[in-house]
Amino acid sequence: MKKCPGEIVNPRWISRIGAPLIALVLTVASSVSTVHAVEDARKMSVVSFGLFGDQGVFRREATGAAQVVAGRFESASINVQYNSKKGGGATIEGLAMSLQAAANGMDADNDILFLILTSHGSRAGLAVKAGRLVQMLTPSKLAYMLARTGMRYKVVVISACYSGVFIPRLANPDTLVITAADADHPSFGCRDKAKWTYFGNAFFNIALRQARSLKDAFVVARSLVKKREVRERFEPSNPIMAGGENVHPLLIARP
Repeated sequence: MKKCPGEIVNPRWISRIGAPLIALVLTVASSVSTVHAVEDARKMSVVSFGLFGDQGVFRREATGAAQVVAGRFESASINVQYNSKKGGGATIEGLAMSLQAAANGMDADNDILFLILTSHGSRAGLAVKAGRLVQMLTPSKLAYMLARTGMRYKVVVISACYSGVFIPRLANPDTLVITAADADHPSFGCRDKAKWTYFGNAFFNIALRQARSLKDAFVVARSLVKKREVRERFEPSNPIMAGGENVHPLLIARP
């Protein structure tokens, strides 16, 4: 409003028109924020497999990890499978089918596939044991399965000895890979009666319950694991996080 020389502006008039105007601006801004939030919303499917059936810790870790992830992030679906001494569907074939089924109900270019694997590991890959069935899930097989889903954004967390062997085949800007150990060291805590492995407990059960991002959770978990290994005089397993530069901003945990 232009003020003429000698004109006196009534402050009450400004107050009367200013309050509704401010309210209108705040309402519009809130609506725009809500629209952007809806537009930016992404679905996430969680697939969690306990691959080694002879020890109950892998069943419990696969189940618990999926629950924590689903509780911290908005998840459209959860698929948990595990093996036992009598058998089970957490096989290489079962994993391939589960990943494909999860991807079929998602937007391949925008949604996120979150895979959790827990088992014994070696430099060749992950051990699969379902009753009498024995298999080896190699890095190349897992890379092929994930590629077949057509999903752009992926997170893969592997809790196993020597699990760092998977990083060269899986990690890239659109695929975040977190492993309990590097390619040359074992990880610890896979006792039959345990609820979590050392890494599973530190990452899922402790850090991820509080951290706002996977990166923050990993930093805390790596420190916790190292302190425990040093205290128990184990050679450090050296957990690794690699890739995922384009995935990190998409996964901010709920309060």
